[in-house]
Amino acid sequence: MRTQIKGSTMPVLEIGLEPADRIVAEPGEFSWMTEGVQMRTTAYTAGARGIWGAIGRAFSGGGLFMTEYSAPAGRGVIAFAAKIPGAILQVDVPPGHSYLIHRHGFLCGTEGLQLTAGFQRSLGAGIFGGNGFLLQRLTGPCTAWVELGGEVVTYDLAAGELLQVHPGHIGMFQDSVSFDVTFMRGFANALFGGDGLFVARLSGPGKVWLQTLTVPNLAHAIAPYLGAPVSQNLESGAAGGIAGAVLRDMFGGNR
Repeated sequence: MRTQIKGSTMPVLEIGLEPADRIVAEPGEFSWMTEGVQMRTTAYTAGARGIWGAIGRAFSGGGLFMTEYSAPAGRGVIAFAAKIPGAILQVDVPPGHSYLIHRHGFLCGTEGLQLTAGFQRSLGAGIFGGNGFLLQRLTGPCTAWVELGGEVVTYDLAAGELLQVHPGHIGMFQDSVSFDVTFMRGFANALFGGDGLFVARLSGPGKVWLQTLTVPNLAHAIAPYLGAPVSQNLESGAAGGIAGAVLRDMFGGNR
């Protein structure tokens, strides 16, 4: 198997397949492929050996069905392009280890990967975290590719070292990192600060990958240019104060 990540702002992953190779991705994710590549869509792959495994994968943000790509008759090329400006990272997952990634971060991977719901260690993360805390667990042995938005900033946390992060900016972290969620400190900060009610806490040891761009932030930035009526823009501006900060967290509008 030959792989190459091309481009910078909107990268694309090209994979050259040999007859014994197999790539797993969500349906509709590929961008282009050569004639020799064959597709097989099934629910029973990526670690799902039954219907409940497939449903659990779908709950984590993955698809109920997955597509396997191969080139049994010879060589073939398949490409996966980034959906938003950002980066595509290769992750080599050894046996017995896993990574937790944001719910839409998985791009594709080799045969042997397992993609499941990454339920958090804290009950608060499951109830209050919103979409930003609904993570996928990627387990090997496999090689996988993950898409992160904007620039990627990494931290190697020492044992006990703590990093507080807005939930939407969590891209990926090793399973050795402890994850929790707490309320934003200070009543005025939570209600009037506009940064949300909750903050994620990542504690080492382990490596953390943060993303600077999230889809909700991108949508918010271009919303004024989409031709919304003036009255609607004024109402949105008012809602962006006290009520906006509260409602955004209640309904999962993380960055």
